[in-house]
Amino acid sequence: MSDQYIEKAEETILHTYDRYPVVFDRGEGVHLYDVDGKEYLDFAAGIAVQSLGYHNREYTQALKDQIDKLTHISNLYYTVPMMEAAQKVVKASGLSRVFFTNSGAEAIEGALKAAKKYAYERDGKADHEIIAMEHSFHGRTMGALSVTGNEKYQAPFRPLIPGVRFAVYNDLESVKAQITEKTCAIILETVQGEGGIRPATEDFLKGVKALCREHDLLLILDEIQCGMGRTGWMFAWQEYGVEPDIMTCAKAIGCGVPVGAFVLGERAAKGSLKSGDHGTTYGGNPFACAAVSKVFDLYEKEHILENVRTVGAYLTERLDALVEKYDFLKERRGKGMIQGLEVTGRSAGEIAARALSNGLVVITAGGNVLRFVPPLVITKEDVDCMVERLERSF
Repeated sequence: MSDQYIEKAEETILHTYDRYPVVFDRGEGVHLYDVDGKEYLDFAAGIAVQSLGYHNREYTQALKDQIDKLTHISNLYYTVPMMEAAQKVVKASGLSRVFFTNSGAEAIEGALKAAKKYAYERDGKADHEIIAMEHSFHGRTMGALSVTGNEKYQAPFRPLIPGVRFAVYNDLESVKAQITEKTCAIILETVQGEGGIRPATEDFLKGVKALCREHDLLLILDEIQCGMGRTGWMFAWQEYGVEPDIMTCAKAIGCGVPVGAFVLGERAAKGSLKSGDHGTTYGGNPFACAAVSKVFDLYEKEHILENVRTVGAYLTERLDALVEKYDFLKERRGKGMIQGLEVTGRSAGEIAARALSNGLVVITAGGNVLRFVPPLVITKEDVDCMVERLERSF
């Protein structure tokens, strides 16, 4: 049956993804089932989206209830779900104001606009520059692509937005060398995802924050993949004690409903975007915000952060043991439940394909890395099952 569906899909869907040859039909907890009824243990979570797993009854009911009330009304009006979701995002982050978007890429676009507008309000000029990181990934829209430090993604789409300089991640002197009188912001992922699961060092992140204060720049931290509890903190930067001026989030903030946000601290909120500077028709609609609101409730009720810290530590131990056991595994990198195994002498993609045939969903990241971003509700038993199926795939 899967082959028939795939054949039909390839006749109509633009081929911008080399999809794995499986047609998923439903999910339950941390497991997926394809149209042929085969079971899979999911350690990808829809690329770090399904943090609550699949078919959480309370989450599903909240969406059903909102569908019966109102799904869209535009940003010309207030809605209760938007206000409740905004309050919970602000409370969890400690920042000041939130703008809801439809995706992570849109959140990046908004953050870049806010940074440029902040600098424009400060000095009346519109030729400001942004410093981004090599091997970063922020999205595929033109603005987000312009600050994505990967030539493979950028090359076919030049010219991109001008005024972007790239520094070396975790190299503070490299960042200093890129600062000019035109610089208005520095953007980076607290943990690089697509770039190979590379966490920022504490010295680097604190050093970048100090540079921003010194030069009156805005620090934009991209938490789209590494945020929402994935490192054991609601947002990864909270472990470092380095508060951004602007934070972007998406993916797990809606746990399956397409929604993102950029969140501004008081200084950035007061000194940047004003009425008419930015907008969206669908962003912050009551259906998406009902999802966001319920996600924050369930994180607290189900003790998600505590589970990530406990089971994430066990996942780290088991992955470290694999590195010791197999000479083609170079190292483990990551925090909590955003982890990577760098593969040498073999293809991480081929291992992921074998894993799928063995009932394990695991994906890859840049630099030939196996990426593990499971639902945040996994247990130690799930980790053991993952390792067994992964070793079978080796």
